[in-house]
Amino acid sequence: MKIEFAPLNIPLQRRLQTAAVLQWVFSFLALAQCCLAGFVLLCLSDWWILAALYAGWLYLDRDTPTRGGRRSEWLRNWSIWKHFRDYFPLSLLKTVDLDPSSNYIFGFHPHGVLVAGGFGNFCTEASGFSSLFPGLTPHLLMLPFWFRIPLFRDYIMCGGLVSSEKASLSYLMSTPGGGKVAIVAVGGAPEALDARPGALTLQVLQRKGFIKLSLKHGAQLVPVFSFGENELFDQMTNPTGSPLRWLQDHMQRLMGVALPLFTGRGVFQYSFGLLPYRQPINTVVGKPIPVVQTPSPRKEDIEHLHSLYIDGLTMLFEQNKTRYGIAADKHLTFI
Repeated sequence: MKIEFAPLNIPLQRRLQTAAVLQWVFSFLALAQCCLAGFVLLCLSDWWILAALYAGWLYLDRDTPTRGGRRSEWLRNWSIWKHFRDYFPLSLLKTVDLDPSSNYIFGFHPHGVLVAGGFGNFCTEASGFSSLFPGLTPHLLMLPFWFRIPLFRDYIMCGGLVSSEKASLSYLMSTPGGGKVAIVAVGGAPEALDARPGALTLQVLQRKGFIKLSLKHGAQLVPVFSFGENELFDQMTNPTGSPLRWLQDHMQRLMGVALPLFTGRGVFQYSFGLLPYRQPINTVVGKPIPVVQTPSPRKEDIEHLHSLYIDGLTMLFEQNKTRYGIAADKHLTFI
């Protein structure tokens, strides 16, 4: 394979963009392991008392990831996120204004490999969420596993990340006075295994838990489609039934975390690596689907709202696809 090296005279701004994305990829793939290793080493050192105190804090603070987290506006406004935004570039677009007196569940599609659009748009202020949707506070839901890792869990909560447990979503959506937005990557970890350029298959048909909670709390449902999310990485071929896919599915069920074997570009060359490609990400927030609060929703209620949600998501995609480089004859497939 011929390696295409990056030129030496790259402008400083592009180097800063690459550095910003490099630290983000590191945070996703290795920071948790480094935090855990650092905590273990602290336990074994002469400073073990600090580890013991922190362990006590973890116990006292154990419910925070399911009770709105602990966001930091200072961290969300770091200048590094502007370089992260400009790398792709990344943009957030709204189709209608949202009433801040209501609570909302944003259904985010597609999951992609690393949910870059979800992170950049909802865990930072780089794309101007607060200006676009004044009065609303976004919380991206993440697997509970990550909130059990010392130090790492405190870092991710600063961006507004919270646990994806049912209790966590219920807590946000029962906030009196409204103003809360829970962003759910509906396809979850399994959908990440199919994230590759051109993929338009979404795992939605069996995903109805967020629909039930929307009914229970009267939260408005909003479909969100992130155009370009699947274009950021290539992924090793893993069709259903293949040995690799069997292993990935087995590990996902065992650990709750998807393990896609993906590749992108490198820091000093463009041929291979773990950095995403410089592909535009345009995350479009659709029109809310009105929901009538139903404390004890029946199966028919859930199925009806689920059908309306899929119709709304399909309409959002069809109305915007050609604007963002998808051919008119391409359509979403739901599984």
